[in-house]
Amino acid sequence: MSQKSLRFDFADKRVLVTGGTRGIGRATVEAFLAAGARVAVNGASDASVTRALEELGAGESVIGAPGNVASVTDCERIVETAVQSLGGLDVLVNSAGVFKHASLADSDEAFWDWTIDINVKGTYFCSRAAAPALKATGGAIVNLASQAGLEGYADITVYCTSKAAIINMTRAVAMELAPEVRVNCICPGVIDTDMTRTELDLVKEADGYPLKRVGTAVEVATAILYLSSPEAGFITGAALPIEGGITVG
Repeated sequence: MSQKSLRFDFADKRVLVTGGTRGIGRATVEAFLAAGARVAVNGASDASVTRALEELGAGESVIGAPGNVASVTDCERIVETAVQSLGGLDVLVNSAGVFKHASLADSDEAFWDWTIDINVKGTYFCSRAAAPALKATGGAIVNLASQAGLEGYADITVYCTSKAAIINMTRAVAMELAPEVRVNCICPGVIDTDMTRTELDLVKEADGYPLKRVGTAVEVATAILYLSSPEAGFITGAALPIEGGITVG
């Protein structure tokens, strides 16, 4: 599926994508740009954001909003940069996240804090900071949870915990921000990105899925655009699985 196949119209819409320099976040940035949006791209460092903006080549349609989502101060600064640079905000995509194998015995406090701070705290405090701007526009939030938030897996307990937290956080924030702001999350299975290629054997993983393949970042980005669009206007608090049917039975 190419970006040109996206049918959504986000002309004049303003979008912030955290973790937008690589993987699912990068595909989401590209999809929103293809649909006519202006996009603020977050990454953990100035260098990563600068490189992404150069590669995107989208001119004034894209701006940088670097910062570490593990820091509450940075979350607030990231959102403030996006809102000021774009002149408001219509969509927040909380895509920044980390994934690494570690057994229960090997998951020390530092590993716990690293995972939870980026995956959970970052999602919460970016949402908190963006809420006033999104209320003003009747906007939407889409969070990145995971198949691992729906099921438990050995040796990624901390990751599973973080993604399960995002699912219920999505429900609670959806209740709190309704009716002005819709809040949903997606639960991807194994997606072919640089992060998963580092941590997983994708050929082996594909065999476990009913569809006998792993997903693509563009497929996830398409779902994110749908949940952000008026076409999904009666959907809030939902957790949408994009996992090749592996959690079905």
